[in-house]
Amino acid sequence: MGSATLDDKAGQDLGSDRPRRRRGRGRKIAGLLVAVALAGAAAVTVRMLDRTGEPASAAALPPATVQIAKETLEDTLEADGELGYGPATTAVNRKPGTITWLPDSGDTITRGRSLYRVDNDPVVLMYGSTPAYRDLKDGVEGRDVENLERNLSKLGYDGFTVDDEYTYATAVAVMEWQEDRGLEETGVVELGRVVFADGKVRVDTLDAQVGQPTSPGQKVLSYTGTTKVVTVRLDAEDQRLAKEKSKVSVTLPDDRTARGKVTEVATIIVPGEGNEEPETKIEALVALDAKDRKKANGLDNAAVDVTFTADKREDVLTVPIASLVALREGGFGVEVVEGTTTRYVAVKTGLFSGGRVEIEGEGLAEGMTVGTAAS
Repeated sequence: MGSATLDDKAGQDLGSDRPRRRRGRGRKIAGLLVAVALAGAAAVTVRMLDRTGEPASAAALPPATVQIAKETLEDTLEADGELGYGPATTAVNRKPGTITWLPDSGDTITRGRSLYRVDNDPVVLMYGSTPAYRDLKDGVEGRDVENLERNLSKLGYDGFTVDDEYTYATAVAVMEWQEDRGLEETGVVELGRVVFADGKVRVDTLDAQVGQPTSPGQKVLSYTGTTKVVTVRLDAEDQRLAKEKSKVSVTLPDDRTARGKVTEVATIIVPGEGNEEPETKIEALVALDAKDRKKANGLDNAAVDVTFTADKREDVLTVPIASLVALREGGFGVEVVEGTTTRYVAVKTGLFSGGRVEIEGEGLAEGMTVGTAAS
């Protein structure tokens, strides 16, 4: 979060000389107010120093006082999330024919199993990050070849090297696989025979029906992963909170808390309703920690609360934001109250959170009394 930069007198008590007016004061005050806004604090008035810096009389004491506290501040944001299986991927048919078999919604399909059938021939699920986009045959090279060979090896076929080259040995293994699946033994994996996914999948929705004619480009079904994740949409200005591998806390509908980690972040455009303009949003996927996944059993498409933490400062001195004074010398300070007199101490500000601000200044300590705006 934002912090104010002080001039060469930062961290020193103000002397008895009248502070000099600096042209940059307005910009510094504006910077602080922006930081306050970003911290999500309620409306706060930063007090302006209108004294000479000399000890104040009892009549000039601040309207209210608080004590400097030592505590842990966190820059957090709570957002609405949806517990489910994450974004769905559409399986698009690549072969003409008739749909002869479909799984049921909610079914889990694993490596080497049929995702659906066309003319009673299987369209097979295999694992891999590169989508199928061409015929795989002798002489072809690429990552999709390596995906295929790795899957064949995992399914028990051998006699070839798992690499990115489709050789005659690969074709022999493919023919064995084709025979086992009741396919014509060509040694060529034609486009549309396999679908590559990151892992086993859960059938989400069906977009076709058994007996329905199908053609290349037609949607057949959609699928997701099999592990429950939380999907969260944030405003674009909150992107700092949603970073891959950052830890979050998820509050479930029964008020139990589960730990999680951001696994994926993407920028999406949400269409506007009616005459509204489209909005840019940040979509984050959160995976629950392995030890907490059981807490989500039985919860499908459940609304949850997700708490993001962008920064954390432990055992720091803090005061209410309303205790900050904009100094004529530039920067900010606090008004330390000592009996019936006060003095000003310049401070360096750190993290803003929950209406409070981290401060650092010469001689400041936990329990000291400082002035603040009247509530």
